[in-house]
Amino acid sequence: MAHRIELSAEWGAYAGELGRTLARIRHERGLSQERVAAMAGISSTQYQKYEKGQSRPGGPMNPTLVNLIALSQALGVTVAELLPPSPPDLTMGA
Repeated sequence: MAHRIELSAEWGAYAGELGRTLARIRHERGLSQERVAAMAGISSTQYQKYEKGQSRPGGPMNPTLVNLIALSQALGVTVAELLPPSPPDLTMGA
């Protein structure tokens, strides 16, 4: 069974916004994708996908908490500054 976030168009939009935020902050800091990836301890390919809002072709990214914290530290911002405001509702409803 697929995870609920993989099925959510809203999650895809949210992941895309997170990716654009990563790219914007990286550019503001004058860092390359390779440098941020190395500082965060992830592969350059994985980081490139994150900036595209993807984790695999056709699927929105869902970075681990460890990766989010590492990226925030590499970019010199808080995790809250990376995350877009207004996340989608991921509850299953009642």
